[in-house]
Amino acid sequence: MALPSVAGGEAAEVPSYLKGYEARYRQDPRGAATEWFKHARFGMFLHYGLYSRLGRGEWVQLREKIPVAEYAKLKDHFTAKDFDAGKIADLAMAAEMRYVNITSRHHDSFCLFRTKQTDFNSVESPAKRDLIGELAEACRRKGLGLFLYYSYGADWRHPYFYAREAGWPAARPAYDEPQPEYKWRKDEDIKHYIAFVHAQLRELLTQYGPVAGIWLDPIMGYYARPDLFPIDETYKLIRSLQPQCLISFKQGANGEEDFAAPERKAGVHKQGGEVAARAWAKNKDKPMEVCNTLQPKWWGYSKADDGKHRNADEVMAMLAEARARGANLLLNIGPLPDGGIPPEDDKTLREVGKRLREQKP
Repeated sequence: MALPSVAGGEAAEVPSYLKGYEARYRQDPRGAATEWFKHARFGMFLHYGLYSRLGRGEWVQLREKIPVAEYAKLKDHFTAKDFDAGKIADLAMAAEMRYVNITSRHHDSFCLFRTKQTDFNSVESPAKRDLIGELAEACRRKGLGLFLYYSYGADWRHPYFYAREAGWPAARPAYDEPQPEYKWRKDEDIKHYIAFVHAQLRELLTQYGPVAGIWLDPIMGYYARPDLFPIDETYKLIRSLQPQCLISFKQGANGEEDFAAPERKAGVHKQGGEVAARAWAKNKDKPMEVCNTLQPKWWGYSKADDGKHRNADEVMAMLAEARARGANLLLNIGPLPDGGIPPEDDKTLREVGKRLREQKP
């Protein structure tokens, strides 16, 4: 039987991260990927972007109401000089992780990949680098699955994402003065944002070879206005481009996700109302992944928390709790402003990997 095609091209080889699942992949790519995911157990999350330069967490633009134009100036100083995809992949392997998930585009809309949809990206910054491309290649060489975090339900820069007063307050910062960049006026304007999102998802799924999954966020942006998002169309696009690519959207949007991915604590988002309850009812018996972070609170780098990160004992407890729930643990690192891994996190993950290997029969 011919191998499934990936990204609309010719028949592709079995992705390197699916070693051992070749026979299943030839028959059912999505089923093979789901089975792999259920046994992966442990993954690395990376929140890295312009916010890392400020060292005050990934929500700094919203919390401090930094004007869009002022925040954009951070791009002029983004070098990512210490971002080393090879070292990241090596650390994941040392920690006994099986996959890596990185913020290809967070709520500030800065992209870590080559894109024709906006110049607000790492390739057109002083870094002049496609960080997603580099990490995709490093993961391929090591047999690690690559998941791409993508901010679907919030955008603090795009002209046509919905306004605060139109739904979820965190959709936009609470600026004291109108931002000239914001052009949303009516619900129909969201079509421009959706076209942007779909074009970028197509880029992510056609430029870098096999992608293990698309990890959408934040769910409250969707729950506040589910009528604005063509979620069925979005999922159809992803699956048409890469049949093995898994989809998650936290606890769930329409219930057609491949796995549930609650934050910190497993369960349904209480603020999601009936939409959340219906999605959770369809997803609660699917594979699960719980994400948490090595920093006390923030996902993006927080300088105030240097020296206060979780240690190996705490990570082992988090792993045990996740496994007791039958869930994977996706453990986050907030890389330093120039992209390096905090030394305390490097030390912790290497110790965790050592302990996990000692546990093996």
